[in-house]
Amino acid sequence: MRLVDWNIQWGRGVDGRVDLARMVNEAKALCDFDVLCLQEVTRGFHQGDAAGGLPGGPGADQFAELAALMPGAIVLDAIGADLPPTGTGRGRRQFGNAIVSRLPVRKVLRHSLPWPADPAKPSMLRVALEAIIDTDVGPLRVVSTHLEFYSEVQRLAQVERLRELHREACDHARRPAKSEKPNSPFADTGRPMSAIVCGDFNSAFGANAYQRMLEPLPDAPSFVDAWTLANPDAPRAATVGLYDHEQWPDGPFACDFVFVTEDLSKRVARCEVDQTSRSSDHQPIWIELN
Repeated sequence: MRLVDWNIQWGRGVDGRVDLARMVNEAKALCDFDVLCLQEVTRGFHQGDAAGGLPGGPGADQFAELAALMPGAIVLDAIGADLPPTGTGRGRRQFGNAIVSRLPVRKVLRHSLPWPADPAKPSMLRVALEAIIDTDVGPLRVVSTHLEFYSEVQRLAQVERLRELHREACDHARRPAKSEKPNSPFADTGRPMSAIVCGDFNSAFGANAYQRMLEPLPDAPSFVDAWTLANPDAPRAATVGLYDHEQWPDGPFACDFVFVTEDLSKRVARCEVDQTSRSSDHQPIWIELN
C-alpha cells in the first residue's frame, strides 16, 4: 500500500504557475500510489488577488479537477475556511484538504479542529478529513490534516484533538454498535485501530506539536513517525523552504509528517521525501506499507 502526502499550495509552484496536472503527474512518478492526501485544495478562489482570489488563479473547483485528472478514483473533500464571495464572485470561497483513493472507501468522517481565541495571531479554521480505506494490509483509517501556522496555542489544541479522535476510533473498534437496519444511515460504528495521520503540521521536527503527537496513549496504539522508522540513521529531509525563499526566509526544515500507529511499525518499508519538486512551496512525502 502506497500513500503520497503533499501540501500543494493550490497547485502553485515556485514559478508562480498553478498546474494541478503537473502535481498529479509528479505524485504518480514518485510511486504508483493507492492514496493521495492533499492540503490547501480550493474551491471558489479563482477570481484573482484583487477580487479575493489566490495568487496564480486556481481553477473554480480543484476537487472536481482532481476527479477529472484521476478518473475512477474517489475524491473526498473537507473544508476548513468557508468564506463568502468577494468582488464580482458568486460562489463561496473554500479552502481545505482532500483524500484521493484508488481503493474502496468505507466511512468518511470530517472533523472540525479546535480554534481557541488567540487575538494576537491571524488564523483560519482547520479540519481533519478521515477515510476508512480497504487496503492490501487491511482496513486503515487515513487522515489528511493541516494545522494552524501562526498560533501555537491553536496548533497544540488541534494535536490534542487528533489524539482524542484516535482514542474515540479505538473505542469504536473495541465496542462497535450494530447498524440499525439495511440501507439506514445508522450504520455500524466499527472503525479500525490502525491509522495513518498525515499532513502539514506547521510544527518543526522535534517542536512541541510534533512531540505531543508521539506521546503515549493509555488506551490506544500510539503514533510513530514513519520517516524515523524507515530512515533511522539519516538526517531529517526538509519538506518546505528548499526553493521558495520568499515565503520561507529562514531556510529549509521539516513540517510535513506521516504518522502511523505503532502496530503498523513493522509494515513501513519506505518513507521518502522528494526534494527535487518545485511544484509547490512544500515537498511531497510518501510511504509504502507491506
